[in-house]
Amino acid sequence: MIVKRDTETVEEAIGRLLKDRGWRISIAESCTGGLIGHRITNVSGSSDYFESGVITYSNEAKIELLKVPEETIKTLGAVSKQTAIALADGIRKLRNTEIGLGVTGIAGPTGGTATKPVGLVYIALSSPSCVECKEFIFTGDRGEIKLKASGAALEMIKRRLEEEQVVIV
Repeated sequence: MIVKRDTETVEEAIGRLLKDRGWRISIAESCTGGLIGHRITNVSGSSDYFESGVITYSNEAKIELLKVPEETIKTLGAVSKQTAIALADGIRKLRNTEIGLGVTGIAGPTGGTATKPVGLVYIALSSPSCVECKEFIFTGDRGEIKLKASGAALEMIKRRLEEEQVVIV
């Protein structure tokens, strides 16, 4: 049963949902630079469900630490749906958690191209029931893009946890 608490933040809701299931989360962040992990760990007691977070800015770190296929980065780029999914799966497997989140994108103000503009962000989530990835184009300066991406990631985690709660009889 899911009970909505009007004063509960999304970070608190994530914590409650993870604790209710006895699950843990791990996060692989690139363009958000640790902001998602920071927001989750701002909740007291988050050590009960937050296993770890890594910031994999370089391609080498993505490949070596999280086993993102080198070919994926060479052919599709570090900012791609496939890379985000590999980050989510890679951190989930590396840290043996029920939820893995992978985020990659271009926070700007430089680095964008015609096909991959500043503000392009891929957020992937790996859970026991599925792997999903969403593409976003955020506007604003670097800080605003990072903040918007972290908010979208948190909402995605919360929604997935709520959906995982549904039991079909």
